Amino acid sequence: MLRRLVLSTAASVVALGVGAPLAAAGPLPPLPQLTPLLVGAPDVLTITVERSGNPTADGTFELECDGDRGSGTHPRAHRACARLAELSEGGQDPFAPVPQDRMCTQQHGGPATARVTGTWHGRDVGARFVRTNGCEIARWENLQPVLPMARS
Repeated sequence: MLRRLVLSTAASVVALGVGAPLAAAGPLPPLPQLTPLLVGAPDVLTITVERSGNPTADGTFELECDGDRGSGTHPRAHRACARLAELSEGGQDPFAPVPQDRMCTQQHGGPATARVTGTWHGRDVGARFVRTNGCEIARWENLQPVLPMARS
């Protein structure tokens, strides 16, 4: 639309005779691709939980956060968004994996798995959660109520 407007304006100027130097210069160069602004766009996540030990917590839920206000099919949307806002303070990534060099206790927290996809603060999210050791259990529990309480 912007390019059409620029071309239309340039053609009008040429038609009026005041744009001879512009017409002599040849065709207009292509305009850069415009990127939509994401400022103020809500964050949208899809959370899939399996084998949590709580049948009402298993399934796929949509979570839309606008600041700390939440909506969607997530059963605790407002609290989940408030928790994510809290965990994101100071630019922290609430979905960051456990560092590979971290020593973790060898304990098993059950077969529960969760996957979180979507966008958060303008970045793509593709996080997987399990409860296979002490670090992963702590990571899961730190994200409650985004992720449900799991039974082992």
